[in-house]
Parts: sequence; structure tokens; C-alpha cells
Amino acid sequence: MKINIFSHLKSDIPSSIVVFFVALPLCLGIALASGAPLFSGLIAGIIGGIIVGALSGSNIGVSGPAAGLAAIVLTAIGSLGGFENFLLAVVLGGAIQLLFGILKAGIIGYYFPSSVIKGMLTGIGIIIILKQIPHFFGYDADPQGDFAFFQIDGENTISEIFKTVNYIRPGSALIGIIGLSILLLWDKVLSKKSKVFQVIQGPLVAVAAGIIFFLVTKSNDTIAITQSHLVSVPVPEDFSSFLGQFSFPNFGAITNPEIWVVAFTIALVASLETLLCVEATDKLDPHKNVTPTNRELLAQGTGNIISGMIGGLPITQVIVRSSANIQSGGRTKMSAIIHGFLLLISVVVIPNLLNMIPLSVLAAILLIVGYKLAKPALFKKMYDLGWKQSIPFTVTVLGIVFIDLLYGIGLGLAVGIVVILIKSYQNSHFLHKEGEELNDGTIKMTLAEEVTFFNKGAILKELESLPENSYLELDVRKTRYLDNDIIEILEDFAFKAKERNINIKLISERGIVENPPSYIEFFKLRPKSA
Repeated sequence: MKINIFSHLKSDIPSSIVVFFVALPLCLGIALASGAPLFSGLIAGIIGGIIVGALSGSNIGVSGPAAGLAAIVLTAIGSLGGFENFLLAVVLGGAIQLLFGILKAGIIGYYFPSSVIKGMLTGIGIIIILKQIPHFFGYDADPQGDFAFFQIDGENTISEIFKTVNYIRPGSALIGIIGLSILLLWDKVLSKKSKVFQVIQGPLVAVAAGIIFFLVTKSNDTIAITQSHLVSVPVPEDFSSFLGQFSFPNFGAITNPEIWVVAFTIALVASLETLLCVEATDKLDPHKNVTPTNRELLAQGTGNIISGMIGGLPITQVIVRSSANIQSGGRTKMSAIIHGFLLLISVVVIPNLLNMIPLSVLAAILLIVGYKLAKPALFKKMYDLGWKQSIPFTVTVLGIVFIDLLYGIGLGLAVGIVVILIKSYQNSHFLHKEGEELNDGTIKMTLAEEVTFFNKGAILKELESLPENSYLELDVRKTRYLDNDIIEILEDFAFKAKERNINIKLISERGIVENPPSYIEFFKLRPKSA
């Protein structure tokens, strides 16, 4: 059902403000982690909100610079000989994404198991919580956008938390606790009391409290918050210096094969992250909208071309911002678009005010986002679903937390495939005997609806275990697809069956055949529907 994007502004505007406060430190932090100019992260956030938000078919997805690309960007800027050459790779990567969309590659996103997608959401939630703990207490050695386990400051996610104990800043910790208390009070109590508290979002109040705290305490030596623990938006001196923050791609390097390699890498990774995020946000969406994935690739490609043309980082749809949007009640793409305009207006008009926001308050907002993604109840739910769901889920979570996003998803997917193989092995057929004694009874084997080469091992094992002088009823009436590999196994077994005096009755939709002379010829004659 198509939604009028202006019909839910009373939900979208408050939600866009929350997304803005989540996106602002991440745009700056990811740029810092990528070794790129801080302004390039803001450009990507603005383009991701306004341009990609407008072109996307997603109602609740929010795009911007992605932590998963930070390592690629950091390496590429150095190897390609400068930021301008890297921007050309971003533009070309966007063009390749357009090609992916035209070729309808968006279908790839549907092939990831639900357990892996849930593991991805939970893993990201845990990462957000672990990464924000140091910032919450005023230890900002690692930038906000560094989501990898092994950090660019030489620490890892766990060691950074232990190190924080020695560097707690009283002022940052105090306003962080105050901000978190405001958010919890708003979410659990006040928002249920009056519609006013639903329109005025808790994060806005927490940020306002943070700015007031900074101004009131800046002359206090004990609890003053220093500049290093505040948001750091570039502040241009005049309009010409503002324009000077934009960079442009070096098209003279288009024949450099290394640039094309980086462009394809950006296109591939950005597309994969986007498709995974689309799948995840659609699962989180309480209204169960379905995002057209090929259109999303076209929107992302367009966004990356524009971002690269004016000095921005690569863009993907991002689960942190998207989940914040969903949690805050965002209903249409206007939330993402407005958040982009808020980023644009704020960096142009009020950069000095933004630079008064304590990072610990923004960390408090992200802690709430992380907790809602990784609620303890979800772990119990996945456990209760059984090992076939819980193992891929757990592997995905651990991989994301202790390596990084794409590795974690890759490991979860690999385990999910193994689970599918095991399920295929177990479910290819069922076997039971008739009669008191095995040698006296009839053994009946019924093949499943679809039998593929995955099932070879299970069927071979059961056929080999049949005793001499037994009688096998092979029922294929329910089988709609029988792989040629399985037919060949039956053909080979027919020879062994004669040696072991095993009689076979083949029961099919075409009738019953005793000891068919050739299974290959028999199944060639089967109706296509069977």
C-alpha cells in the first residue's frame, strides 16, 4: 500500500530529530575513522537523507556513511594517492550500483536466513552498547564510527571498556547519567501520560540539558566538559571557507585500474550492507512494509555518485539510524529526508551550538537504541526455537561483536547453509518397517517432495543398510522434483539389490512397478509435474 509521505508528519518530524542526533556523531566519527575530512561524513549524511531518502522505496530506512566501509576507505585513500582520486572511485562505485539495480541484483537480499538477520540486528545492538560505554563516561580515544573489534586506537572493544575505568570524566559521566535518566523517564513514563511528550522527543530534551550543563559548568574545574568530549563540527569562518570544505573527484585518474578495483569493492560491499539492512529494517518495521530492493540499489547508486562528486564518503542504508527511526515512530520516508535537511541546516547555520553537545549525551541515546536491538528476551526466543535457528543466530552475533559486521554475517550464513544441508539430510525421506522381525517385514521408504543432491548421503546410507532378502517399497508419489543424482543412486542400487536378493516395489503416480529394469528410463517417462 502506497503511503502519502506528508500524511504522518506529526510522527516523522519528532523521529527525524532523534535520527539527526544519532546520525551527527556517527557521520563525524566514521569520517575520522576513515581518515577522511570530517565534512565528508556530513556530506554523506546529508545526501543519504535527502537524495537517497527521496529516491528510495523504503518508508523507514535511513542512509548515510557506513562504519563497515571505514577500513576500505582508510586503505583506499592512501593506496590511490589522495582523497580526490578516492572520490572518483566513489562516483564509479555508484555507477556500478546503478548497474546492479538494472540487472535486478537486489534479489540477493532475500537469500539470507531469518536467524542471520536477527543475529545481525542483535550483534549491532551489542556493539553499539559496548562502543558507547567509553563515550558515556568521557573517554573518547576511539571515534564514534569505529565499529570493528580491533580499533584504530590500538585497543579492542573489550580492552577499551576496561581502560575507561582509569579515564572517567566526572562531568561527562554526570550529564550522561542525567541524559539517560531523561530518556528512560520519557520512554517509560511521560510518553504514556500526554501527547505533548510524544511530540517533543526525549533525545531533544536530553541534548538541550547537555548544552545547558556545558554552559553552566564550563568554569568549574571538576565537572567542566572539555572540547575533546564535545561534538566537533567544522566551523567555517565565512562563505568562501564553507565552500572550501567541498572536494571534487580527479577524473584524470579514470584509467587507473586500482581505482576501478576500489570502485567495484565499494559497490559490492555497499550494496550487500544495504540489502542486509533493508531485510533487517523490514523485519523491525511494525507496519511490515516491504522495500523494493532493486529500486534501493538504484537510489544508493545515485546517492554515491552525487556524494562522490562533491566530496562525500560512500553511502549505504544504515541499521543504527534506521532502527532509531523505527523506535521513534517514523512512518514515511519524510523522516529520513527531514533528518538530512536538519544536518544541512545545522552545519550551515548553528555549527557552534552543535559543538556544545556533550558526546556522553549522544552516547546515552545510542545506548537506548542498542538495548532495543539486543533485548535479552530475543536470546531466549531464539533458544526456544531450537538449534537450527539458535546456532546461526549465535555465530552471527559473536562474529559481529568479535570481528566485524560482514565477517559476522558471512560466518552466520555459512553455518546457516550447513544447517540447511543437515536438515536436507534428515528430511529427505522417512523409513519404517512393517512386521515384527526385520527380515520378515517390509521396509517402506517415502521420498520427500523435493529431493536434491543434498540428500545423497542420507539416501545412500539407508539403502546400504538394507538387509539381504528384504522387500523395499519405494514411494515417490509425493515427490515433485527428483534430482538426477538421486536417480543415478537408485540405478546403481538396483544392481546391488539383485546381488543381495532385495526386491523393490516402486510406487509412483503412474502405478506400481516391481524391480524396474532402469530407473533412469522410468523417471524420464514421469510427468513433468511429478
